[in-house]
Amino acid sequence: MDAILVRGGAELNGEIPIAGAKNACLTLMPATLLTDQPLTLTNAPRLSDILTMTTLLQSLGAEVQPLQGGRVLALSSHDLTSQHADYDIVRKMRASILVLGPLLARYGHAEVSLPGGCAIGARPVDLHLKAMEAMGAQMDLRDGYVHATAPAGGLRGAVIEFPFVSVGATENALLAATLARGTTEIRNAAREPEIVDLAQCLRRMGAQIEGEGTSTISVQGVTQLSGATHPVVTDRIELGTYMLAPALTGGTVECIGGRMDLVAAFAAKLDEAGIEVTETERGLRVTRKNGPARAVNVVTEPFPGFPTDLQAQMMALLCTAGGTSVLEERIFENRFMHAPELMRMGAKIDVHGGTATVTGVDRLRGAPVMATDLRASVSLILAGLAAEGETLVKRVYHLDRGYERVEEKLRACGASIERVKE
Repeated sequence: MDAILVRGGAELNGEIPIAGAKNACLTLMPATLLTDQPLTLTNAPRLSDILTMTTLLQSLGAEVQPLQGGRVLALSSHDLTSQHADYDIVRKMRASILVLGPLLARYGHAEVSLPGGCAIGARPVDLHLKAMEAMGAQMDLRDGYVHATAPAGGLRGAVIEFPFVSVGATENALLAATLARGTTEIRNAAREPEIVDLAQCLRRMGAQIEGEGTSTISVQGVTQLSGATHPVVTDRIELGTYMLAPALTGGTVECIGGRMDLVAAFAAKLDEAGIEVTETERGLRVTRKNGPARAVNVVTEPFPGFPTDLQAQMMALLCTAGGTSVLEERIFENRFMHAPELMRMGAKIDVHGGTATVTGVDRLRGAPVMATDLRASVSLILAGLAAEGETLVKRVYHLDRGYERVEEKLRACGASIERVKE
């Protein structure tokens, strides 16, 4: 099994190209199921999760062809052979549930296994199912599968009001509503850039959508969608992760392709912590101003608030910040599993429920640590960059789900990092 070996202490200087967004691409790929015409996605990231979605779509009879080394995905669902999303594929990744809405909208029925993914607390799919039910579908959960059937004549437009913001449920509802008869209004919708990106792609395919990026999205259903070519939006989580690297180590790194509008709340916290973020013609430049970061308090919130997917990485920075910081996790429970591993490196962290209190130390120490999920894995790598000695991060198969060529990108800026066999 692979591990990542980091030798800390090197200042980072240089530039890091930011890939297309994993979470956006995983949402865009199922859109191919809505049409019999080709869909081409450019700026696609090369990740194991993308391969998992590729396998799932191919199991349904869709064609997925990676071009230009995987940077372009050519998809076609002109001749699907199945509406059954099998457990052995779906269990690997929660985003697999996003085939439910498109299959139901275009074919009138679907059988989708309940999904798996990172172990960061209970993340039920009930909001996805309620959205489909609001559009007239009958849902039957048995044997670990969702058996969904649309009414005669297909899904109907409806008012879908979520009790709390859910990115995945908003995406599934949006996908399904494009082919539903009449108007669908999605209230308390997620506002994330990935939602905006999906709406822009669907509009290129002929969908009639208004309000993406706000809490109310309106969709006027159409009878069919066409093909399109669409560039995947920049990955704001990868962007934020690499913005933290020079914040921890010192130096200056330019994140190529970065956009301030994608990480405004995060960048504001970095500024509060004493990290300078400036916009350039090619992206965002990050520099640590005067010595170690300052302590800040962080509360994770839906977009445009501080992203839960950057909480673990931010904790790594605060482990060596001057003073005491408080991180409150409001999106997922059980998302502080990286804290004990950081404590193995000398961090002072006290976790109570959804709150972690971090008291900065002068220096972290390298140690063997275990990645528990995708974002936790990269937080340990960041901590290792700033630690004395060697840090060995194990179980990095989590890492490969969401970050491409981590070692190469960091090494180009002066980090001592390599992939090794345990």
